[in-house]
Amino acid sequence: MSLHEIVLPETKPETEWVRGRALQKMSPTWSHSQLQGALYQALVAWGAGRGQIGIEWRFRLWPPGAVARPLIPDLSFVWNERVRELSDEELQTPSLAPDIAVEILSPGDCTADVEDKAAVYLLAVSVLVILVDPQTRTVTLIEKALRRTLTQGETLEHAALPGFSLSLTKLFSVLVRPAPHP
Repeated sequence: MSLHEIVLPETKPETEWVRGRALQKMSPTWSHSQLQGALYQALVAWGAGRGQIGIEWRFRLWPPGAVARPLIPDLSFVWNERVRELSDEELQTPSLAPDIAVEILSPGDCTADVEDKAAVYLLAVSVLVILVDPQTRTVTLIEKALRRTLTQGETLEHAALPGFSLSLTKLFSVLVRPAPHP
């Protein structure tokens, strides 16, 4: 452990370092868990053999010129080439940023906190941050120099996920509840 690293205990739900303070993640809602599951399945189907996909995987991020801190994206993807040299122990909480970090917004999320997390991921060399908003049914793709919001009818595709394609209509269909049984 470095004197320049913020270390937080593991908690349930997890605690991460956001905007200069310890912030406990919110317990997932039904919508959050449905979207997290659907995105995880899509990423696993695409990413098998390409990289490591994690749900609530803790990372130790080292943004240049800043103190290292723990962040726990709702979903993450790291190319195998980046984790191949890590020991089993180092892989548990890697000292690197995920290539892709996914954050699924919860009703009580503070916009400034979410924006700070996205900025830290990108500073620590994540290629893409994906923000999923269950209320507006939008997906925002954030890169260092570009931000693009996708809406219903569009498809989640990005150069950071070569060959990955997920219709937002399909993604958000997991939020449609079945009709009551007669």
